[in-house]
Amino acid sequence: MTRWLMGALLAACMITPGWAQGTPSKVRATESTGAFAQHAPALAFARALDEREGWSDEWAQRWMRTAEFNPQVVRLMTPAPSGSPRNWAVYRGRFIEPRRIQAGLQFWRDNEAWLQRAETAFGVPAWLIVGIIGVETLYGQHMGSFRVLDALSTLAFHFPPEHPRAQARSDFFTGELEALLRKSREAGVPPTQWRGSFAGAIGLPQFMPSNWSLYGVDFDGDGRVDLSRSAADSIGSVARYMQAFGWQTGMPTHFPIQMQATHDALQTLLAPSILPTFTPEAMNTLGARLNAQGLTHPGLLALVELPNGDPARGGQPTEFVAGTTNFYAITRYNQSSFYALAVIELGQAVEAVWKR
Repeated sequence: MTRWLMGALLAACMITPGWAQGTPSKVRATESTGAFAQHAPALAFARALDEREGWSDEWAQRWMRTAEFNPQVVRLMTPAPSGSPRNWAVYRGRFIEPRRIQAGLQFWRDNEAWLQRAETAFGVPAWLIVGIIGVETLYGQHMGSFRVLDALSTLAFHFPPEHPRAQARSDFFTGELEALLRKSREAGVPPTQWRGSFAGAIGLPQFMPSNWSLYGVDFDGDGRVDLSRSAADSIGSVARYMQAFGWQTGMPTHFPIQMQATHDALQTLLAPSILPTFTPEAMNTLGARLNAQGLTHPGLLALVELPNGDPARGGQPTEFVAGTTNFYAITRYNQSSFYALAVIELGQAVEAVWKR
């Protein structure tokens, strides 16, 4: 999932990268037409892309006409009704569980050398890489079955209007559709062959098409970046992504706190969301009491809120932690505090078993 999505995205691609070694001109659109064949904005987008890239064979237009509208994608992307309670304990339970921990342990065993190499090259710990790939796709077991061309076309031109940032999201997916078409042409892979999540994420690490190009690493040195079948490439690419988005070697991700803040102080602490803003002293003064390690942290912190459902309906009290810039870096993979903490706890749970 990657920058914007990557907690909502629990699936990715099932293609065989590199199987099409011919030139782009040998990869042709099928004669059949899809739902976007007569869609004026989509065809205008494709025509502009052809002109911008100098594709005189109308590559983008021909493939755009094969894209299908997928109503399931719209349903999955439509936000939950306002006020629906979020539950950290329930979310956590999906990922911090024996099956996923055992799968992570096997992944670590199979890829120990690559994980060590990534840690040396990028400064990103093995447990974090293992945690991300485990949350995203259960180490490749759930990589998705949506045609990425259809998913991205649907979200680019029919993004749910109920979303508070619908236009920005539509623009984002338009950019990812462009990246998919460009990458498909470069690789000689028909755009219809890519399989992934309902939001268009691809591979073991759930990279969006643009991130594949920006941060993908040919870690195994076979001449191509393969995020669907190469664990080595996936490991190196996740590490490079995290390094690029500010991971600092050796820094903790978060600290426990005891919440003693007043209502007004709590609102002040929550106002910046998960962006580290407060010194440890300021956070402590506002009533988010840090432990000794947290109080001596040299950087800024954010109050991370982890609700556990509706207390009036049996939900447990909200939990809080103090997130560092490393916690924030994980949310650049997926902008969700639930996602970030699940990645951390899964990766560290696997590491604990690994070290026994």
